[in-house]
Amino acid sequence: MPLPPGLVETKIDPLFALRGITKRFGAVIANDHSDLDIFRGEIHALLGENGAGKSTLMKILYGFYRMDEGEILYQGKPVQIRTPQNALELQIGMVFQNLNLIPAMTVAENITLFLRDLPAVYQPRQVSERIREFSRQYGLEVNPDALVSQLSIGEQQKVEIIKLLLSNARLLILDEPTRVLAPHEAESLFQVLDRLRHSNYSIILITHKLKDVLRCADRITVLRAGKVVSSILGSEATQEKLISMMFDKEVTTRVIRQGQASLAVEKPLLQLVKVSTQGEGAAASLVGIDLEIYPGEIVGIAGVSGNGQKELGDVVLGMEHIIQGRKLLFGRDYTRKSIGQTRKDGVSFIPENPLSMATVPFMTVLENMVLTNTRRYARAGGLKVDWQAVQQDMQKALGRFGFSFSPYTLAKSLSGGNLQRLIIARELAHDPKLIIASYLTSGLDVQSATIARQALLNARDEGAGVLLISEDLDELFTLSDRLIVLFDGRIAGEFNPAETDTYTVGHLMTGS
Repeated sequence: MPLPPGLVETKIDPLFALRGITKRFGAVIANDHSDLDIFRGEIHALLGENGAGKSTLMKILYGFYRMDEGEILYQGKPVQIRTPQNALELQIGMVFQNLNLIPAMTVAENITLFLRDLPAVYQPRQVSERIREFSRQYGLEVNPDALVSQLSIGEQQKVEIIKLLLSNARLLILDEPTRVLAPHEAESLFQVLDRLRHSNYSIILITHKLKDVLRCADRITVLRAGKVVSSILGSEATQEKLISMMFDKEVTTRVIRQGQASLAVEKPLLQLVKVSTQGEGAAASLVGIDLEIYPGEIVGIAGVSGNGQKELGDVVLGMEHIIQGRKLLFGRDYTRKSIGQTRKDGVSFIPENPLSMATVPFMTVLENMVLTNTRRYARAGGLKVDWQAVQQDMQKALGRFGFSFSPYTLAKSLSGGNLQRLIIARELAHDPKLIIASYLTSGLDVQSATIARQALLNARDEGAGVLLISEDLDELFTLSDRLIVLFDGRIAGEFNPAETDTYTVGHLMTGS
């Protein structure tokens, strides 16, 4: 694909240079005069705590956001990237955290929708052959005739990469690519990235996982509070050095357990007895689920997205209708109880997507703190809200975790990680009896993830039961007293974490 007139590639200068990039969202400065060089044939990792500006900076390069100040240079010459279309013309592609594929269509059909060089008469066989060619060349192993709905998340991610390769992208931006991958799927992705790098592709890896960075990055740039702190070579990096660059204070990643759960004399907080559901659309059906959670116990649920773990959390909360079996909470039948009643009786919920499932974007942080506990703050028969009490509780809840927000910031202005921080503080503020934590640390930086994990352990030690749904096997093995694997809506295995390993569980997660 020809580049815009006047742009000629060289081998010496950076492929792209970002200079003085500044982006504001109201009073929030997401990027503050950030500089970044991107070279050909390297994997360049971007690290930083939540709200540091990593994703925003790359969305500016991709044309998703427009910068307020600064410039972007291609081989030393200024270019204007106002839209993703402009980015594609400069051979820039981006894979977002939430994959953009249509489940009811095949791999080939999804990719075809993205291509810009199709002839007037569409030839499906020709597109499929191009897909197979790239699959063979880079180890992507994707069947062009398969329905996307039948693919694992790891396979879907490969489809997204093929989309970019077939559109002639030479710079690939991957935002949290291993967030929902089992260990062997993540290793497969790294092998693909190695092949692309050796073929002179440039790859930007946005992640919070230091293990991923140390595994594959040639160069690492750290952002803090919207500013670039420094860059180092991957060969010089250690976990300790990266953490010290990310934070301006000493940080520990260690969580403290107070021994194993003691279940001998306790009655279960939650009992699911032969529970089945009827999935709709892409939703999985649960089949014959038997599950108990006791006071002072964390039960971890491992599973690749789409295999029923979301539906399991929804059943416990009351969002998913049970067509067979019973649900008992606190010794009482809750099979047909409402979400409101379940929440009122002591069940808290940290969802996988806080923006769409736990907040109102155009309400302030303070207003969002009230949403799930309006009775606590209602005054004058529900005609007014005691905002002073809300603010006091908010400051206390955030203070427990070392988090800090302006109470009058709109929720939509917060980064994904900061939204997650807000919901964790809100849901753990009033000593719940049972906690449903779905993807607890998704999008959180190292420090915030450690704080959140310790908070769950503290709640467990104080007698709460926890249903922890995650695809981060390290997290599940660290926190869980019992570990259950879901595959295709059924329980595929149950373990004491000390008696198994991540690869055994990872293979059960993917049905192998």
